[in-house]
Amino acid sequence: MNKLLLGSAAIAGLLLASAPAQAQMELTIGGHSKNYIGYLDQDDAVGSTTEQFDMQRETELHFNGESTLDNGITFGFQVEAEVDGGDDANTIEESYIYLSSSAGRLNLGSENGAAYLLQVAAPSADSNIDGIRQYINPVNYANTAAAGASWAGGIPGGTTDIDGFDYDNDLSGTAEKITYLSPNFSGLQVGASWTHSLGEAAPSAANIATGFAADNAGQGNDEAWEVAARYEGVMSNFGYALGAGFTDADGAEEWNAGLDVDAGAFGLGVVYTEGDLGTATNSDVDTLVVGVDYTTGPFKFGASYLTQGDETANGALGADLDTDRYTGGVVYTAGPGLSFRGSVSQIEHEFGATSVDATSALAGIQVNF
Repeated sequence: MNKLLLGSAAIAGLLLASAPAQAQMELTIGGHSKNYIGYLDQDDAVGSTTEQFDMQRETELHFNGESTLDNGITFGFQVEAEVDGGDDANTIEESYIYLSSSAGRLNLGSENGAAYLLQVAAPSADSNIDGIRQYINPVNYANTAAAGASWAGGIPGGTTDIDGFDYDNDLSGTAEKITYLSPNFSGLQVGASWTHSLGEAAPSAANIATGFAADNAGQGNDEAWEVAARYEGVMSNFGYALGAGFTDADGAEEWNAGLDVDAGAFGLGVVYTEGDLGTATNSDVDTLVVGVDYTTGPFKFGASYLTQGDETANGALGADLDTDRYTGGVVYTAGPGLSFRGSVSQIEHEFGATSVDATSALAGIQVNF
């Protein structure tokens, strides 16, 4: 810990070494709104019924302030607010400040760590449905045979990723942390993060009202360390991105490796990630994702396959949870900030002698501003 703190202090000192002139900060407001309507056919438990047609939405507002000093140092802040609520416990998802220069970038505050920021993603049918993070999840698991279960793979109420079945490496979440990202050295970028307390999972008024957090507050794990690297390049007309990351959180571990290759209009990618929650003998979650896409003009056609084995389901379901998901779709970019999306997805879960399947067809409009 002392080495990272001293290193961060040295970086900050280097960034601020020369006396800056007065700078005027520019404030901007951005964000996105992902709006979907669709059809769902799922295996409901006896006595439960799920709507077959419904609408879903996920909207965020981003507030940014940034300024560049005369010596070339850029400093600023970012706040991300979840407008539609959803599974997030706090309306404010992220809040942090940053410094950047030719020496790299330093983030301080509530933000995802290096393992996620440098993670390579596979091509997708619709990144909101089958991307590195799942923003839109039509399946109502509370109405299935898995009602009341809580496992790590992604069911709402899970222990690590409550939004859906995806593969983002964010074991430390948006807990308060220090992250350093290096400059890009001919395609290579490395990063490291230190989270001092996983109990502080998001910005909260409690941080002001109660002072410093209790040691090991709210979780079995306290501090977390992350390291990651990503390399992007071109070889024989093939563009590629290769990356890996590792997180250690006092007993819990998570790592990922990914490769994405582009050849003309075609793209192919594969990502593997493994997590050990460190809470029991059987606490591993293994996920493999393969994705392809083809781009022609404003259209991008894509397909992906996700398979996941979750041993943590032993206690909640009485058996391991095995998941397979198949997704195909198209995204049409109508112009800057506006895209139309359509996808069909089949997800299959098996735990012991019980299975839960769901088929969905979704059409969406995304606005980035």
